[in-house]
Order: sequence, then structure tokens, then C-alpha cells
Amino acid sequence: MAVVKATNADIDLLARLLRAEAEGEGEQGMLMVGNVGINRMRANCSDFKGIRTVSEMIYQPHAFEATTKGYFYQRARESEKRLAQRAINGERLWPSKYSLWYFRPPGDCPPTWYNQPHVGRYKLHCFYEPTAQECENVYNTF
Repeated sequence: MAVVKATNADIDLLARLLRAEAEGEGEQGMLMVGNVGINRMRANCSDFKGIRTVSEMIYQPHAFEATTKGYFYQRARESEKRLAQRAINGERLWPSKYSLWYFRPPGDCPPTWYNQPHVGRYKLHCFYEPTAQECENVYNTF
């Protein structure tokens, strides 16, 4: 059962984002990118107030570097669509479970990102989740 509304076009769009942002991190890494995106849609806090659709989440200004690259605009594969559907259905993995941010630094993960604490790393990506004081809602969305 989906935790956010999503059309087939939304699933395709999210699948393209997963591939473009984290293909090198494998299926688990791509699913974690999906977790962050779904969290942004559901949390309604911080920089993500009013983000309610997959399209709004992906095309939010400065949200995902991948949208500025040609690879993002290639057709999604079925395997990526299945991962996108899993994220839309609410499957979540640590360290992305409550994260609203991630990025791939050239070295170690900084202790904070956008003033939020580092909660874990998966392969090359560092994940950051807000404190309950900053965004209590992200902890109440599932």
C-alpha cells in the first residue's frame, strides 16, 4: 500500500532519480535515495514544507543535482521502477529511515549537513536526519 500518492509517471520519474543519484550504490543505495525523497514529501518541515508530489519533490530548486544531468532524462528500467515502487510503498532502510538529506563527500562525512546531525553512511553517501525538535513530523510519518 502506497504511503504517498503516485501515478505511473511518478514512479517512472522517481526511478530515474534513483538511478541518476545512486546507481553506483546498488539497489540498497538507490532505495535509500527513494527513502529520503518520500520523507521529504511526508515530513512537511524545514526546507520541505508544502512538498506533496513526487514531481514537486524531485524538481524542488537545488534539491537533486541529478536533474541537471542528461543521465537523469534517460528512460527508467523495470528494476529501477520496482525500487521506486518499494520506496513509495514505505519500505525504509537505515540510515535513510528518517533522513531528509544525503550527499556524497570526497572524504569523510561531516558531522552535520544543513545543520542536521550525521546518522550514518552507506557506501559513499552520508545521511542526515533532523532532530525531533527541528522536525518531529518526520518521525511520525509511518
